[in-house]
Amino acid sequence: MTLDRFRPVFAGPISRLAKIFADMGITPNQVTLASLLFSAAAGLCYALGASNIFMIGAALIFVVLNSLFDALDGSMARYLLINDKAGDFLDHLVDRYADVFIVGGMIFGGYAGWGIGLFTMVGILLTSYLGTQAQALSIGRFYGGIMGRADRLVLIMAASLLHIIYPQAIFGYTLLGWSLILMGIASHVTALQRIHFIHTHLG
Repeated sequence: MTLDRFRPVFAGPISRLAKIFADMGITPNQVTLASLLFSAAAGLCYALGASNIFMIGAALIFVVLNSLFDALDGSMARYLLINDKAGDFLDHLVDRYADVFIVGGMIFGGYAGWGIGLFTMVGILLTSYLGTQAQALSIGRFYGGIMGRADRLVLIMAASLLHIIYPQAIFGYTLLGWSLILMGIASHVTALQRIHFIHTHLG
């Protein structure tokens, strides 16, 4: 992923917060489920707030919380020395639902047409599938490509903030609409990159 190079910058603060949560008796799975609730809330705000910048602001906050809690659960598991396949499965399952909730909310909000929304959603789910399919083929998990989940979330956050500042349409779409278009194109490019990687390693 493009943002992988910045992981060390956030690793320290995330690790410290993870220790605080773990020492309070909160489990990684509880944090994972909380991230799902935040994604559902974000999607609802996007769906209902197309013409309301306050709802977009709330959606932005929920996306930030979803991203934070998504990073926290893994850090907590490492701190607690938990190697739980069920927890790993739950984390990946919740991530997929979160993608559908957040991006689905943007689609229902009408920031771009249904055709664009479907194109984007297919690209996102396909890239996620290919990342884990590489592991199923004994290649190992592969999350490379120009746009992974972290990149999508940062793009959505940036577009939401800019939409609050400038909610008018540009060439027919608001900035949130353009973010959907960009996510769709980049996700399909990422899917092709991952297909190439898997095919190369299978040969």
